[in-house]
Amino acid sequence: MASNGDGNGNGNGGTKTLRYREALNEALREEMNRDESVFIMGEDIGVFNGAFKVTQGLLEEFGEKRVRDTPISENTIVGAGVGAAMIGLRPVVELMTVNFSLLAMDQIVNSAAHIHYMFGGQVSVPLVVRMPQGAGHQLGPTHSHCFESLYLHAPGLLVAVPATPADAKGLLKAAIRDDNPVVFIEHEYLYGQRGEVPDDEDHLVDFGHAAIRREGDDVTIVGISRMALTATKAADQLAEEHEIEAEVIDPRTLRPLDLDTILDSVRKTNRCVIVEEGWPHGGVGANLAALVQEQAFDDLDAPVGRVTGADIPMPYSKPLEQIAFPHEPQIVQAVLSTFRDL
Repeated sequence: MASNGDGNGNGNGGTKTLRYREALNEALREEMNRDESVFIMGEDIGVFNGAFKVTQGLLEEFGEKRVRDTPISENTIVGAGVGAAMIGLRPVVELMTVNFSLLAMDQIVNSAAHIHYMFGGQVSVPLVVRMPQGAGHQLGPTHSHCFESLYLHAPGLLVAVPATPADAKGLLKAAIRDDNPVVFIEHEYLYGQRGEVPDDEDHLVDFGHAAIRREGDDVTIVGISRMALTATKAADQLAEEHEIEAEVIDPRTLRPLDLDTILDSVRKTNRCVIVEEGWPHGGVGANLAALVQEQAFDDLDAPVGRVTGADIPMPYSKPLEQIAFPHEPQIVQAVLSTFRDL
């Protein structure tokens, strides 16, 4: 089932305007107050308040026992988190960038994702691994990529990619309360973006429920993470300049995936374009395109379109970096191509 607009989960009452990083900070604070088994750890999250200031003020409030600065060793950080989760705690591990998570792939995939299965369901791993990704800050190839597809590939993991402050808060709170390991991927560009967030400590966004960011009848655009916002801007441009009304869907979580909402939209619009910032080969868009092609083939009037990042390491040069990930013109062109005679 889909939710419209920003998808504010089950929160009640009023709203307030928060930056994306502030919404994440609020989620951590509320869950740490709610449950003493929740603690956070990572590089520079305490004294320095986090590389992106998501953990601002939490050390002063909760102390060193529950806000732990760690050595620069991603495999050690995640490994300690897995062990802590197995004995009943709820660790939230922060890695400084998704690229560095490659150093902890063994702990995330071979341990966190599979322990519940290997132990015959006797042990759970309620671990959240938070990490930023994405281009636009001139941080070069080892800090700027999008690796959702790596973790989407592994059974046993839940994968969240929130695009709004409301979803950042609601999904993080839901992730912390979940008994499964969650890879929680934030976008560096979004940390400073403002949005309305329900003023409610019980605001949760359920995994597996997509948000329809914009309604339309002519084409379905699926945007992943930051690209959900870029796709919405492209949809407005399509309506203004080409009289094409696009429906924009933000999956919000990739495991579990709300495929029904995407398929329902495609059956209505008969066209689909998938937009992601990651590389084209073996990416999220490739997976979604295959699913749409398999399950809605008879409803398609054109091949599923894909818009991706360039198939290169992320350039440091600002002009080159800007053309290495999608913007509105590429999305508009991809949509228009689905209307050409085949």
